[in-house]
Amino acid sequence: MTSLLQRFEGRSAIIGIVGLGYVGLPLALTAAKKGFTVLGFDINQEWVRRINSGESVIKHIPLHEIAGAIANKTFTATSDLTRLSEPDAIIICVPTPLTRHREPDMTYIEETAKTIASHLRADQLVVLESTTYPRTTDEVLRPILETSGLRSGVDFYLAFSPEREDPGNQFFDTAAIPKVVGGDGPDALKLANSLYEQLIVKTVPVSSTSTAEAVKLTENIFRAVNIALVNELKLIYDAMGIDVWEVIEAAKTKPFGFMPFYPGPGLGGHCIPIDPFYLTWKAREFDISTRFIELAGEINTRMPYHVVNRVADALDKRAGKSLSSSTVLIIGLSYKKNIDDLRESPSLKLFELLESRGAIVEYHDSYFPIIPITREHADLAAKTSVSLDKETLQKVDLILIATDHDNVDYRLISQEAKIIIDTRNVFARMGIQGENIIKA
Repeated sequence: MTSLLQRFEGRSAIIGIVGLGYVGLPLALTAAKKGFTVLGFDINQEWVRRINSGESVIKHIPLHEIAGAIANKTFTATSDLTRLSEPDAIIICVPTPLTRHREPDMTYIEETAKTIASHLRADQLVVLESTTYPRTTDEVLRPILETSGLRSGVDFYLAFSPEREDPGNQFFDTAAIPKVVGGDGPDALKLANSLYEQLIVKTVPVSSTSTAEAVKLTENIFRAVNIALVNELKLIYDAMGIDVWEVIEAAKTKPFGFMPFYPGPGLGGHCIPIDPFYLTWKAREFDISTRFIELAGEINTRMPYHVVNRVADALDKRAGKSLSSSTVLIIGLSYKKNIDDLRESPSLKLFELLESRGAIVEYHDSYFPIIPITREHADLAAKTSVSLDKETLQKVDLILIATDHDNVDYRLISQEAKIIIDTRNVFARMGIQGENIIKA
């Protein structure tokens, strides 16, 4: 342990990152910039090839960061999982989706753990960063790793440190976000804390891996519940003729006791729509119902249906047309602005709901010239983005602002579109007014 601690503190250790996606790749680049030698693992061989060629495989991650780390040989990507014995620390950053029945899909964690177990050696630190339910590290990860014949806390060290990545956030990159760390025993905690102290602005040690797992869920449940609240308020205030966006802007001037959350067309991203249900599932083991969490999920899940109803109503009242005889152009597919991330994006649900009601649906998003294959919306794969020009805007019956990317010409839209449904309040924020703009 002392030798491993010294390698972390001296930044001479080799760090292995399993999963080079929206969490793993920024973490790998952060470790490389801090002076560590980083070995990134991913089973997607094309992804690995592109990274090793210095390509920016995730648009919000600057090309020069990847190219620089590859050129300096501080970072190498590989799909050769037999090399898992090389790193001093292995950090797991794999997906944790839900099944169709809203139950945890632990496949990625379990398969990764089995692979690590077959190559695990003494004196390695293994850290899970994937968001999951409390006790996963103890009840799922540790037993699989110990099939290697090595024991946690004796032969190797095990910890959990939840990812707090916010893709596209220009103010808080990976290194600037404090890191919660929980260990399987005091030695594991000391080692994991020492490693992250070299990478992150501040570490927050907690008493156990289960506590660290619960911290991450609490953060995202807090957001999910408050977004659901403001989405419900939007429906109520709409019925009263009150602009919920104006209400929020005024309320947030209070310097205490209020935190602004904003309504939208639904929840997207890997965290907020999914993580609360990990706790819901685990709570059943203790005969506890999570009514508050489930109600929030129900409200947020229904928001795309509300938006589609507003679209149909606007077409009927403003154009005298039915949805089934109309063409709708969706602006923005990403789940949030200025990133190329489709995970759980409400735009995809809006696309399918509109098509199911007979509309011809097109989209514009420069981050996605072609829609890739997704788990839940495979039927949309290979559809292509249309150009955003005067001719296109005049041709369609309605524009639906689903994601408010900054690189969109909203003034042109306001001037040329017949009807606009704005789910992000983007026109009001830009000071653009028009009889053709409807907030939803």
